[in-house]
Amino acid sequence: MSNIRHAPTAPTHARHLNAGDRIDAHRHDDHQIVYAGSGVLEVTTEAGTWFAPGTRAIWVPAGTVHAHRAHGRLDLHLVGLPAADNPLGLDAPTVLAVGPLLRELILACTRDPAEDTPERGRLRAVLRDQLRASPQQPLRLPTAADTRLAAVCALVHDDPADARTLAALGTAVGASERTLSRLFRSEFGMTFPQWRTQSRLYHALRMLADDVPVTVVAHRCGWSSASAFIDVFRRSFGYTPGAHNRRSG
Repeated sequence: MSNIRHAPTAPTHARHLNAGDRIDAHRHDDHQIVYAGSGVLEVTTEAGTWFAPGTRAIWVPAGTVHAHRAHGRLDLHLVGLPAADNPLGLDAPTVLAVGPLLRELILACTRDPAEDTPERGRLRAVLRDQLRASPQQPLRLPTAADTRLAAVCALVHDDPADARTLAALGTAVGASERTLSRLFRSEFGMTFPQWRTQSRLYHALRMLADDVPVTVVAHRCGWSSASAFIDVFRRSFGYTPGAHNRRSG
């Protein structure tokens, strides 16, 4: 990422982004919680892409060079925490589940960000407690280092409906199924089917944010039927694609 902007602190504030809007690569000396109450938020670093619908937030550690992109209209809420205050103990971006209480705490912190009162201090203390209790979610697409793995990922990412097996994809890029399977585990910590599901969910969230019908999303993203897509989506996010559209509206 070139032309990286450096902001000494990660300001706590709220802002609106329209579909397709971007915030270019930058970094903060502070940690940041990034939450979009609507639409789908995408955070990209050199290590990969993390994506989150309105029931998730993304933890961005201090010093991480990252860029944002909006899919659908975003009501973006950003909460900064000092670099010495890391309630999660995480040094890499992570997607977190956002329950009703954590959501209200984030909204309250960004509603009057300049306020510095004992009440605000207690609010942030509860926020930190809720962050520690928030389950981490595997909603990410890592960046491949090996060129063969990167080539396979590009084929699937460019066409999420591509149903070829790993062996067939390996033939297309000149690598064996065994080698690619090993690379998926060693570089990404997941199997090829797990990674392909993540890629398809990423594309599905983007399409849903653009109001593409559920049946069309299922077909374009490679699921055998709308019901199969709905089942995977519900297990991943806790609600149906139809409910996602209502949440994002």
